[in-house]
Amino acid sequence: MALTRIHNLSLSLDGYAAGEGQSLETPLGRGGERLHEWLLATAFGAPIVGRTGGGAGVDDAFARRHEPSIGAEIMGAGKFGPPGWQDDAEWTGWWGPEPPFHTPVFVLTHRPRPPLEMEGGTVFRFLAAAPAEALDAAREAAAGLDVRIGGGASVVRDFLAAGLVDHMHLVQVPLLLGGGSRLWDGLGPLEEDYAIEAVSSPSGVTHLTFDRKVAR
Repeated sequence: MALTRIHNLSLSLDGYAAGEGQSLETPLGRGGERLHEWLLATAFGAPIVGRTGGGAGVDDAFARRHEPSIGAEIMGAGKFGPPGWQDDAEWTGWWGPEPPFHTPVFVLTHRPRPPLEMEGGTVFRFLAAAPAEALDAAREAAAGLDVRIGGGASVVRDFLAAGLVDHMHLVQVPLLLGGGSRLWDGLGPLEEDYAIEAVSSPSGVTHLTFDRKVAR
């Protein structure tokens, strides 16, 4: 059975996936870029910012699990663009003419627009939909492969609250942001539904994996 997966979701010690003040100039808010330093230091993540090299090891091994067997992605409006992107008809996302997804990507927004076909196989489809409805559309597009929930925190929280996530990989980063986009608000104890494992890395982060105990 195809799974619904989350990968490489970095959180501060106080539970924030982005800092306050997200904008075109600061996509991850104040201090939020520090959440991803572990990823960009890996061989998998270095090319994201145009670097070569990068390390192997624990962090790289976890980061690479992001890619295999994904047939579609779901993301929130806040991941697709800065506040107000819906008013810019020319906005096509952060990733240039060839985004790294190479699959259909469903963008959850209260202001849908026509599909946007990009180079390399990415097609952005814009939906005003509840989590279950969005997941049904993504599963159909994924053609038997898994669906990745790409964030941000509010979208991940909605899918967790709806009981729709089969596998989740969180990365606990040893810093405090003090505000921003927080994951855990309103969620019950996940250990009731998930087997949880923790792996510490020499980089200082901790990789947490959540696997649903009973298949849906």
